[in-house]
Amino acid sequence: MTDHKSTDAAEAPVIIPAPASKSLSHRYLIGAALADGESRVRHTLESADLERTRAILCEAGAKMEPLHECEAGAAPTGWRVEGMSGAPRGGHGQPLSCNVGESGTTCRLLTAVLAAGEGLFRIHGEGRMHERPIGELCDVLVRLGAGVTWEGTAGCPPFLLQACGLAPSLADGVVRVGMESSSQYFSGLLLAAPMCPSPLTLELAGRKAVSWPYVGLTLQCLTDFGIRFRVSMRARLSDPWESLTGTAWRNLRDAAPGCLRVTVWPGAYRPGDYVVEGDWSGASYFLAAGALGPRPVRVEGLRADSLQGDRAMLAILQKMGARVKVEPDAVTVYPTELHGVELDMGACPDLVPTVAVLAAFAKGSTRVRNVAHLRLKESDRIAAPAEELAKAGVTVDALSDGLLVSGMGGLAGHVRNRPDAPRLRDGVTLSAHNDHRMAMSLALLGLRDPELDVRARLDDPTVVRKSFPGFWELWSRLS
Repeated sequence: MTDHKSTDAAEAPVIIPAPASKSLSHRYLIGAALADGESRVRHTLESADLERTRAILCEAGAKMEPLHECEAGAAPTGWRVEGMSGAPRGGHGQPLSCNVGESGTTCRLLTAVLAAGEGLFRIHGEGRMHERPIGELCDVLVRLGAGVTWEGTAGCPPFLLQACGLAPSLADGVVRVGMESSSQYFSGLLLAAPMCPSPLTLELAGRKAVSWPYVGLTLQCLTDFGIRFRVSMRARLSDPWESLTGTAWRNLRDAAPGCLRVTVWPGAYRPGDYVVEGDWSGASYFLAAGALGPRPVRVEGLRADSLQGDRAMLAILQKMGARVKVEPDAVTVYPTELHGVELDMGACPDLVPTVAVLAAFAKGSTRVRNVAHLRLKESDRIAAPAEELAKAGVTVDALSDGLLVSGMGGLAGHVRNRPDAPRLRDGVTLSAHNDHRMAMSLALLGLRDPELDVRARLDDPTVVRKSFPGFWELWSRLS
């Protein structure tokens, strides 16, 4: 049996280029579309979700054409964007059709941005999108002057959005926005705020805040596009507000409801040249493969100082015992015996399916908590990993706010007739649950079984197109 103890493996690491950040690709294309003038946004992610965002922005007044700045016939390296020179423009009489597909990011960010424009928009999607909530964001937009008419289930797409500009004329000038189910409500309003006629102050409300680092990415985008804002905090509800100086907001890793405010001033998005950094979410599968597989894996193009929440993959791997080498723009993970851990993954929920598979190979149990909102993603990302890992002999308890995974590492010789790693029986198929992150995380099951072709066992391996179309091609480098 292969020895997976930490070692300086004689073999050179497998080199994997990080895909472009999906989160920043959405945000930078939105910023460029809202700017007055021409921008170049380089190294954007090319995926189904980004196709939806680009299409809606172009229907609302922007123009985009691909950049081909390498050899003839090569894939585009980004987009040349001519801004819409004003606010988004919808239909009059007939609504502008805005098909967000299955992209929650497109739906939530653009709903807020379109509400700052003029005209009628119909927001609709596909798959589970018509079950995914957006009512809390729309309630805020209505208070700011938008009109919303639900066509089906109240609080979910499809719906009609009547936009006539956002007017922050509330009594205290503060809009309170919860982040219990999604940080994208807050981010969408931040992106729309510069188009308001007066400053807009957003206060974090609710009982808890999930995925705060994604708000940090939105603030980074606003900074890069020249938008002026101020972040204020207080330690307790009874304390006075204090403004953070300079870029101190970059050091925030979480935020408490009632204790954080962001004020955004009216202003124009600045056209220019922008480069999207590498994606820690997309890289996470390959970083995990470095710990589980027979060879080290080096992922290049990752910023060690990134604000992306899924940079937490480094800390998680290290906590589980993996040997990790971090450089300013690359990370290498070495084959390692892993052990179970306790994890609060509220700030990095997209990593949960991947961590669940890592935990299945680890020695001991792993408890993942504070991710109850994962039941509202493309699939139920609490139930789906439990269901699929059970097919490989792993005991996984789906809990109200997360998972308890009983790792199989070290079981050989201790538990009769049990292997020391997950094993998928002949003839058993896997379901991606129509979820790109489920499909990519399940690929890890094949790293210690050379006879197992996970792609061939999946009901729909093409679902990765949603966020990472080149995934399987890169994954083949690991074999």
